[in-house]
Order: sequence, then structure tokens, then C-alpha cells
Amino acid sequence: MYELTAAILTDVVAQTQTTTAAATNLKPLGAALAIGFGGIGPGIGIGIAVNGALQAMGRNPEAEGPIRTTMIIGAALAEAVAIYALLIALLILFV
Repeated sequence: MYELTAAILTDVVAQTQTTTAAATNLKPLGAALAIGFGGIGPGIGIGIAVNGALQAMGRNPEAEGPIRTTMIIGAALAEAVAIYALLIALLILFV
């Protein structure tokens, strides 16, 4: 009975070490995917917002100040999503 238990535990420990090594090797890939996919959305959103703001300013130059202010606030909120993606990528990489 002892030999069977020792054999099972040895096998489990070997599999755990293999799994841990594989997870460690895949951390950079996970971090790269997190920041890559997390940066796509804000990039597209900011591009669309700037496009709309420039069109609005071109059609109504007198409203340039409020349009610019609203666009900058929206861009800052979109950038916050990218910063969250960076945080998740760093957590994946270093934890």
C-alpha cells in the first residue's frame, strides 16, 4: 500500500512541476495578448471620437471649445481601459 501511495504522489508531483513550468513559459504570451486585445478597443474608440469631433468642428467652428473638451474627456476615459489592460498584463507577467 505504501509503494502504491508513493508512486501516485511521485506522479502527481511530477505532473505539477510540468504544469507549473508550462504556465511559467506561457506567461509572456498571456501578457502580450492581454495588452494587445486591451489596446485595440480604446484605439478604435479614440479614433472614432476624434473623427467625429473634427467633423463637428469643421461644420460649426464656433463650438470648438466645448467639442474639444468633451472629446478630451472621452479620450481619457477610453485610455483608462487601456491602462486597466496594462495592469492585467503586468499581473499576468509578474504574479
